[in-house]
Formats: sequence, structure tokens, C-alpha cells
Amino acid sequence: MSNSAKGRSSYDSTATGSLIHFFNRNISEYPTEIGASKFELVPVEKQKDIMLNVARLHAQQEYNRIMDLVNVLQKQAAQIKRRLDITDLVHSAEYKFQIAHDKCYWLVNDQNLQKIILCILGPNDWSAGCPNNYEYLARVKWLGDYSWIEVDLVGNPV
Repeated sequence: MSNSAKGRSSYDSTATGSLIHFFNRNISEYPTEIGASKFELVPVEKQKDIMLNVARLHAQQEYNRIMDLVNVLQKQAAQIKRRLDITDLVHSAEYKFQIAHDKCYWLVNDQNLQKIILCILGPNDWSAGCPNNYEYLARVKWLGDYSWIEVDLVGNPV
């Protein structure tokens, strides 16, 4: 038996019929001597399939969780966009009274004047019925951050 590595636990092997230099039996994953413990071959393809299925399962769960968060963010973004649109509409509307925070008002399309007005009275607040030329669009509230939010929707969205 030769030992070109000159180490205590390494030796040259001829097990395959040709010379294998520096064979170290301590780091080999297979038994190298008669009487070594028995081992079974690892079913690599089966193990790969299991690993791939587990990886896909976890990745799909993470993807679904992220998509749920995306849906929540899209819904919140749509609500903020609607709030900005209502705020712009109220600021472009005409009104002749002092507005107050946390109070509700009505956005009305006055078809005679061809403009949007901010009104204190809702469609059911008139003693003789609301004017025929009024088209109530939305009930809005002035918030503390100076933006407006839609409280109730009447008819078609603005």
C-alpha cells in the first residue's frame, strides 16, 4: 500500500482498478474498508422532488401573503384618491356660509347655474321639497386635516 500524501489517515487507493491519490477514509461519505458500517444510497431524485415541492409551497404562501397586502394597499390608495377627488370638488364648489370642521354638508349639481355648490340642506331637509334643479351628488364632511371625505353617496358617484 502506498501513501503519496504521507499522512496518517490518507493512503493511495486502487479500489477502482486505477490509482487514486490521497484517499482519506476519515472524510469519505462511503465505507472504504471491509467491516465498515452499512449504508443505503440516498434516493436523490425523490429527495429533489420533495425539496422542490416544499420550496414551491412556501414560495406560494409568501406570494399569496404579499398579494393580500398589495390588495389592501390598493384599496387604501383608492380611498385616498377618492378623498382627494372629493376635496378638489368641494374646493371648486361655490358656497356662501362659514364651514366648520367635522360637520357634514352636501355637494349639489345646480343644473340651472351649471355649477357645483356646497349646501347645508340635504334632499330631505327642505320643508317644501328640494329644488327641481338640484342633483345631490354626495354628503361630505370636513376633516381636521382640511381634507374632505364622502360620508354618503346619493345617485351616481362624482
